[in-house]
Amino acid sequence: MLKLMRKSGITSQMLFSAGFVSIGLAFASWMTSKKAEAAGLDRADRWGIFVGEWAPTFFALGTAMRLEEHWSGEDMEEMYERETRRTGTAMPVG
Repeated sequence: MLKLMRKSGITSQMLFSAGFVSIGLAFASWMTSKKAEAAGLDRADRWGIFVGEWAPTFFALGTAMRLEEHWSGEDMEEMYERETRRTGTAMPVG
């Protein structure tokens, strides 16, 4: 999935930005629903929570995409050997 997203031009920066925008949209949808609808605070809270749940998804995808951008194209054996020499463990971190 990440490779397909990357081929379509989506970057990790775009996904992180979408996460921050969704936080703003959660607040805006909560305020709009609270003032514009007669359904009350419960419905406004549900709208805010619904949109607010998008942010962690975008941040997780952004992190995965950042790793894909950083590690893609490298031979995995070469990467593990380099990381083992550098850190003493084969687990690539940061």
